[in-house]
Amino acid sequence: MSPTGDQPITIKALQRRKARGERFACLTAYDASFARLLENAGVEVLLVGDSLGMVVQGHDTTLPVTLEEMIYHCACVARGRRRALVMADMPFMSDATPQQALASAGRLLKEGGAQVVKIEGGAVMAETVRLLSGRGIPVCAHLGLLPQSVHKLGGYPVQGRDPEAARRMLEEARLLCKAGADLLLLECVPAALAAELSRSVPVPVIGIGAGPGCDGQVLVLHDILGITPGRRPRFCENFLTRTGDIPAAIRAYVEAVQSGRFPGPEHSYE
Repeated sequence: MSPTGDQPITIKALQRRKARGERFACLTAYDASFARLLENAGVEVLLVGDSLGMVVQGHDTTLPVTLEEMIYHCACVARGRRRALVMADMPFMSDATPQQALASAGRLLKEGGAQVVKIEGGAVMAETVRLLSGRGIPVCAHLGLLPQSVHKLGGYPVQGRDPEAARRMLEEARLLCKAGADLLLLECVPAALAAELSRSVPVPVIGIGAGPGCDGQVLVLHDILGITPGRRPRFCENFLTRTGDIPAAIRAYVEAVQSGRFPGPEHSYE
């Protein structure tokens, strides 16, 4: 069921949803008009993703996106929302050191209107998470496939398939939560591992290509509307084809996530 009322979505509200076993829906947003449209359709978390580098700017990766660009798009989204939680990606190399991350995150909150910042990386980012959390900045830690590490990874492969990698991811998730992470995002990991991780940490876990066992789901807006150029990732579904209307497509996505119908086995990895 889509959220009702005027109460803002907060970290605490998402924690209560996890405790009650209620799934929540997230989507990327890059401007005020879509922020309002997504919120009206029941989307609870608006992710201002550095994916804008690919779907808005036309780059091959997210790496060229700057902090100034993230602040600009985040401010656009923040002006369009009323109650949804606004989360912003920390762009590539804006968090190279804890102190740099603190300055970058501060600007995303002060100038961009973000309420949460998302940081890619495992144990190496624990000190950064601890510093930001200690200064009152909510953090979503991003594990699994890390798009900002595309050149190191040699592409966008599924992560955590072998036992050692799975064990390490579980340990890093617990470490980041202990450091103060308020949310976790898992990208392109086996469904069984994501479900185990979601059960083993106290914070809400958002999945993308991580199966149905996560507390929330996120996709790139352009993917659910079928307008992303090139090959569509396995974990996506074009909700526009069966609705023919953009607001209806977004509502269909929200309802599918909240009911547990999405993602299905065809969107998940083993």
